[in-house]
Amino acid sequence: MTADHPVVVYDDDCGFCTWCAEWIVRRGAFDAVGFANLTPQQQSRLPADFTDCAHLLTDTDVYSCGEAVEEALIRAYPGLQRPFWVLDHVPGYVGLRERLYDWVGDHRPWFGRIWSAEPPVESGHQR
Repeated sequence: MTADHPVVVYDDDCGFCTWCAEWIVRRGAFDAVGFANLTPQQQSRLPADFTDCAHLLTDTDVYSCGEAVEEALIRAYPGLQRPFWVLDHVPGYVGLRERLYDWVGDHRPWFGRIWSAEPPVESGHQR
């Protein structure tokens, strides 16, 4: 992992999660690793309840849940940095972002009927 290639950590038992990981890997300089294939070093950097949501690991930082999605989008689409910076300063936005992430997570089976991929996607491997 380098600063240029953050690692998307995702639920590799979920077709929707796999689709999301593939989508962001195709759009930026990311590697991806499913929960089942985390190295001990990667897992040690994650929170104890790491299987509750997706994460983005960089050389220096760990982003989790909605914050991980936001950071991945900013890295894939640098033009989003300013709008997200503004949103991050709006009172209540961070809580709303995390509630939205949780809502989507709670509805993964429904979203998976629309967007799904065969798990797992791994670093640099595309179908």
